[in-house]
Amino acid sequence: MTRIERGYIARRRGTKISLFASSFRGSHSRLTQTITQQRIRALKKLLLNHKILAQIAISNRNYLYMISNEIRK
Repeated sequence: MTRIERGYIARRRGTKISLFASSFRGSHSRLTQTITQQRIRALKKLLLNHKILAQIAISNRNYLYMISNEIRK
């Protein structure tokens, strides 16, 4: 059976996933398994940061405003 190429939508979806990973530079990569693992880890850390920020907001709002002002700089 001959090998056929995938469509542009599948490639676009792959690059969209790859852009979330820190090691991706925009080149063709076969490391999709490590990219998806890295993406899952990044999402877990993101949720953890949201929880920490929520706790800070509940305890003291001034600290939350200070953090947001530092990020905006």
